[in-house]
Amino acid sequence: MFDFRSDTVTLPTDAMRQAMAHADVGDDVYGDDPTVNALEQQAAEMAGFEAALFTCSGTQANLLALMAHCERGDEYLCGQDAHNYKFEGGGAAVLGSIQPQPIENEADGSLPLAKLAAAIKPDDIHFARTRLISLENTIGGQPLSMAYLAQAQAFAFERGLKLHLDGARVFNAAVAQGVSLADIAQHFDSFTICLSKGLCAPVGSLLVGDEALINKARRWRKVLGGGMRQAGILAAAGQLALTQQVARLADDHANAAYLAEGLAGLSGVRVEACHTNMVFAEFTYSDLDSLNIYLLNGGFKLSLNRGRATRMVLHKDITRAGVEALLAALTRFEQEAKG
Repeated sequence: MFDFRSDTVTLPTDAMRQAMAHADVGDDVYGDDPTVNALEQQAAEMAGFEAALFTCSGTQANLLALMAHCERGDEYLCGQDAHNYKFEGGGAAVLGSIQPQPIENEADGSLPLAKLAAAIKPDDIHFARTRLISLENTIGGQPLSMAYLAQAQAFAFERGLKLHLDGARVFNAAVAQGVSLADIAQHFDSFTICLSKGLCAPVGSLLVGDEALINKARRWRKVLGGGMRQAGILAAAGQLALTQQVARLADDHANAAYLAEGLAGLSGVRVEACHTNMVFAEFTYSDLDSLNIYLLNGGFKLSLNRGRATRMVLHKDITRAGVEALLAALTRFEQEAKG
């Protein structure tokens, strides 16, 4: 079965399973799990930051960042399509009493600085206090340009705001642009890394920031029930995610481009531009239910959408042969539909 629904479905490598089985562990709530400590130090050093915090998920890592940067009644500016606004259960408002102020994203995923400026609230008791801007990289599979990151950093600094990055796929952005994690991270006050998407660890994300922010986030992690005990078993896979899986993301990008090119040759598919490991394409066949069954029977999982683009995500567990097999199956379906 080739699962194109997301890169969250990746399975840990054999090396990860071995490392997890033999990890040195302690009680991380006491701060004495050596493998967790090593992972956090590794991530901080890669980014050129002081500290990092291992969390159970990207949703938790983003929420901890918002709660560490903001107080009750504060506000953060983000994209209308931002994951930490649209897809994380409203956690900032529900659990942090932090108001999101969404801004319409540009086609490239960026937030227009003029619209951000207009959304900043005056220092007045009638308004929530604007404290933070949150960006996402990649967003919709598209990396934010390095020039834009520099502009956003200067914008935030001039207005006394902090800048956070939801970096769920920040390594995809780095690999696609030929830069290091530190090159991207230098523009932010905090950012997250997801270990369980393209980097294929089974569980976990990291929040990276300065020591004061991470200490505050660590306290909030405990409040939110995120204090894990012998978490080194999970962190061991995270270490290998950072050391063995980053460069390999280029293979996912190449396979995504190959898939996009192949889909463009089908009459019933409209393909959008491909930037990293995601392909967005609208399937215009009249009977998508039949197509879904046809693909499932052939060993392919896709989240087909009617009337809008379907996202297909390439990852470690989909080889070039898997892409070719999907293209062949779609070609057969198209030919059979024509009779």
